[in-house]
Amino acid sequence: MNTIFSRRSIRSYTGEGPTPQELDLILKAAYAAPVGMGRYDSLHITVVRNRNYLDRLEAAAGAQLGKEDYHPLYGAPVLLIFSSVFPGIPTDNSSYSNCAILAQNAALAAVSLGLGTCHIWGAIRALCKEPGLLAELNLPENFLPCCAITLGRTQEKYEQRDVKNNRIETRMME
Repeated sequence: MNTIFSRRSIRSYTGEGPTPQELDLILKAAYAAPVGMGRYDSLHITVVRNRNYLDRLEAAAGAQLGKEDYHPLYGAPVLLIFSSVFPGIPTDNSSYSNCAILAQNAALAAVSLGLGTCHIWGAIRALCKEPGLLAELNLPENFLPCCAITLGRTQEKYEQRDVKNNRIETRMME
């Protein structure tokens, strides 16, 4: 529970990424996530370490929002992008849910290793509107990015925080 109660968004990085062993553990945590109907073949993870690509992704996100100085990846040296196949049925949210669960497992693993991590949504929305950047990911046919997390070393420390029970409105049906 310490990892869960300590997790928070980290938005400053030293520039150093996870070691190969740490990255393997983070990916293994993602692989351990529950996936709706066991459809593991409907998911894909892309590990992006290419600084040029990350900079171009940030520039595209900034251009779409009209913010030239926008840096939604916070200088992180690694971005894990979680992609899925979309069935085209508006009520089938399993593609997004599966990617979000993989991302959360990976983020919790990063926190447990003392690495910085932040869930990324806006830059991924921008990525989906940029055919050139999207093509560079070389995703399997019919896959689209859903979400991502940043990874890297940070000077910031994780500390267990008090999470209020009423933070999210909750109704009990009995």
